[in-house]
Amino acid sequence: MMLIRAAAADEWPKIWRMMEPIVRAGETLALPRDGTEEHGRAYWSSPEKRNFLAADGDEVLGTSYIRPNQQGGGAHIANCGYLTAEAARGRGVARALCAHSIDYCRQAGFAAIQFNFVVSTNEPAVHLWHDFGFDVLARLPKAFDHPRLGLVDALVMWKTL
Repeated sequence: MMLIRAAAADEWPKIWRMMEPIVRAGETLALPRDGTEEHGRAYWSSPEKRNFLAADGDEVLGTSYIRPNQQGGGAHIANCGYLTAEAARGRGVARALCAHSIDYCRQAGFAAIQFNFVVSTNEPAVHLWHDFGFDVLARLPKAFDHPRLGLVDALVMWKTL
């Protein structure tokens, strides 16, 4: 049974084991494909972010972060990120993490969630976010350099809570 819980600080190695192959593939995250673990940690677990883990017993299936999208006058809008362990794909992990994020953000008083940079060729994610009621606010032409497809669009997506 999959449960989603807050990640403890000492669980970073579990997150990096999921994150590193995704970073190296370079198809969905706007991070350097040769980035270090320290770079990944600074991006995923920076102080303003709250990290969560999706787990089935001792098996970690995925992770998410939630943070205010901006500071000050923009802090009422959330931003979230999601990673699914390669071995757990197709098991509903991203769906569970997104549902958790929406509930968490509502309870925390956020007015909306904005995804700042969704790679348009990440079709499973784009489809899932549409299922949850996210709209595309903007298409950023050729904003992402995909390692196989070349320059592809990125999407800014939004859901009012």
